[in-house]
Parts: sequence; structure tokens; C-alpha cells
Amino acid sequence: MSERNGYEPGVPCWVDTRQPDPRAAVDFYTQLFGWEAETSGEYTFCRLRGRDVAAIGPGESSAWSTHIWVESADETTARVRDAGGSVVTAPFDVPGAGRTAVLADPAGAEFAVWQPAGHKGAQRVNEPGAWAMSALSTPDLDGAKAFYGAVFGWETEAFAAGDLEVTLWRLPGFVGGEPEQPVPADVIATSMPSEGPPRWDIDLWVDDTDATAARATELGGTVLAGPFDMPIGRRAVLADPQGATFSISRVVPA
Repeated sequence: MSERNGYEPGVPCWVDTRQPDPRAAVDFYTQLFGWEAETSGEYTFCRLRGRDVAAIGPGESSAWSTHIWVESADETTARVRDAGGSVVTAPFDVPGAGRTAVLADPAGAEFAVWQPAGHKGAQRVNEPGAWAMSALSTPDLDGAKAFYGAVFGWETEAFAAGDLEVTLWRLPGFVGGEPEQPVPADVIATSMPSEGPPRWDIDLWVDDTDATAARATELGGTVLAGPFDMPIGRRAVLADPQGATFSISRVVPA
């Protein structure tokens, strides 16, 4: 499942980051993960062995964004409103690529929806140097369960990671991931309780968590937590030089 040519409705399908200095961000991530970069207008596509893995564009603040595949950006936006969420950016067309909207759950965690046309999301996932999973941090997990269930049909399951209880977001009937991952194949995201601002973060797989964390600091990034061991592998939480947070993991077989 490492190479993908499309997704199913309700499945996270793409990640990008907006940065005040996109060129500096491209330099950081290409050196950290070995990505190839191709700029088209203001948007830079990042590729791993020729296949899209993420993108970098201009923005007033630094953050990673998760996009969820939908059949209709407009209808999903209406469901978000009905479920108590809010519209950050109303649906609009990306010529030749698709239709998108930026939305927020009732607690304020922002995410995007993607109605595909020419662009079918990340083409390489779940391998070192590529995005593997997105995670929601929220102080209102019960509210999140009701909201994402109503909007996308997601269900939840508790997963013990040492002393920490992680919530797995599952889309019944979906088959994804990799055989060696320690969670079921229909898991499409995770969640952990947080007292900080609600947000969606991204996790990328690496061959060596410690070496990648060290390289990130050499390139001007910051290690916010770890590296530390978990039952599912070894993880670290990082920030790029402009402050966008993300995590890296080396996953051990189930």
C-alpha cells in the first residue's frame, strides 16, 4: 500500500504546510527527508522517488494541514456546519486539481477536505520519508467523536500505548496501511488528549528516529519531545525552523 493512486471518501489523503518563507521550508524538508521538489506557481510539490508525498506553500503562519478525501466539498462543508463545526475558508476550485475547503471541528482543530479532479492525493505513504498518519490533539475527545462520526462516518477504538491511551479513528470497510503496522488496517487517524490548542498534526516514518531528530536540529529545527520508545516503535516530536510541528516514527512490526 506504499504507492497510492487515489483514496476513498472519509480517508485522509494529503498533507501540506504553509510557511512565511516557503523556500527555506523546502530547503529544510528536502535535506531532512531526501525529497525532490518541483515548484509550480506558489506551490512546491515534494516527491520521494518521483511520487508526490507532500507540498509546501506560502502562508502567514507555519503549520501542517491534513486533507480528507470527499465526494463533495460543498456537501461536506454543510455537514460540518450541521455538526457544530465552522468554515475557515469556503469551498473553492483549484484549477485542474480539485475543489477544497478549510474547516474546523467544534473545538477549533482545523483540517481541509479535498474533492479530487486532477490531483489524487499522496502517491507514496507508509514508508521512510513519507507521511504515514495524522493525529488529532484535543481537550474534547467526546465532542470530536460525535463530530467526526457525523461528518465522515468515523468510529473509534481505544489503543494502549504504554501508560497512554490513544484513540484510533477507524473507517469501517477501509483497508490501508502496511502489513507490519501495529494497528488495524481500517485505522485512518489517531487521537490523544491534550490541554493545548486543538490541532491536527502529521507523523512521518523514518529509518532511524534518533538520527533524523539530530539532523533536524542541524538544519535549524527543534526537538520538542523525545526520541522516546513506545510499544509501537520509537518516536520524536519536532518543529521546523519556522515553527510547524510534526512527528517522526520508526514503527516496529505488530
